[in-house]
Amino acid sequence: VQLQASGGGLVQAGGSLRLSCAASGIKFSVYTMAWYRQAPEKQRELVAVIATGGSTNVVDSVKGRFTISRDNAKNTLYLQMNSLKPEDTAIYYCNARFIATYWGQGTLVTVSS
Repeated sequence: VQLQASGGGLVQAGGSLRLSCAASGIKFSVYTMAWYRQAPEKQRELVAVIATGGSTNVVDSVKGRFTISRDNAKNTLYLQMNSLKPEDTAIYYCNARFIATYWGQGTLVTVSS
């Protein structure tokens, strides 16, 4: 099983990034998918989740700025991040949950002020 996250980078406050997570080795469509993030010296936290049917939920701190989506035909999870803030700086991890739980390796997002 592999969850390959990409799309992170350095961006100025107010900018945008789109993260991708390509999944292999799992039947992607049956997994609930999510993005988590971990800022320096902080615990990993849930950012957004998308169910198998497409319903989504995002945490209040990113509501209206981040959008989670999935393409089951491409086995890929996305996170569109707009209006980025310095406090969004973190390593972002994709997560797949069904009977088992899998984690990607993370992609670093740095937002400069």
